[in-house]
Amino acid sequence: MIEFGHSTHVGLRREHNEDTYYADADLGLWLVADGMGGHEHGEVASALARDTLVREVTNGIELVQAIQMADEEIIRHSTRRSEVLPMGTTIAALRLREGGEFEVAWVGDSRVYVWNDGLKQLSQDHSYVQELIDQGAITSEQARNHPHRNVVTQALGVTDPQSLRVESVRGTLKPGMQLLLCSDGLTEEVKDSAIAAILARPNLAAQECVDHLVLAALDGGGSDNVTVILVRAH
Repeated sequence: MIEFGHSTHVGLRREHNEDTYYADADLGLWLVADGMGGHEHGEVASALARDTLVREVTNGIELVQAIQMADEEIIRHSTRRSEVLPMGTTIAALRLREGGEFEVAWVGDSRVYVWNDGLKQLSQDHSYVQELIDQGAITSEQARNHPHRNVVTQALGVTDPQSLRVESVRGTLKPGMQLLLCSDGLTEEVKDSAIAAILARPNLAAQECVDHLVLAALDGGGSDNVTVILVRAH
């Protein structure tokens, strides 16, 4: 049995919520998209990504290919506009099939975590600070306060399609396990240890966990839109 919770919040410092999400157990698809571009362009980009993924997955297209098609859709939409401002979005998506087989795929710095008696990040940020971490130039702790921590190196709609890296991980969602999808509005404000502490509470329903995580992000400063989806197997 699958239980899930979901929520999005504009945060405390933004006027618009450029995050978009989708949660559908029947289709077996959950996703978080964090739009960028300002002037409502981010909202359009993240919504285009969501709508394209839902349509293509419904039509039987595999997750990674559906994300590539979303990228093409956003670029097509951008080229039809006369404005020069780029329009892009991150994406973190989960496809769950009968029997618990799952695939997660992502572009950008929206994240996917798995909880299985402990928290582990499944996705790897496409970001400037992650590249510095990989090179050994800074630590994960230093990355949290780095002035360029919000710079993504890959995004739908803005990365050259030839260079776009849609990464994916497969696994099996077994009873007791949880999958967390979130925009960086959560991870910017809440440390992994605090996220883990909330997911570890056996008395909380999935929706209650999500609500606690969003509140934790707001308590931490709410500097960005925050979107959280939690999917758990019983």
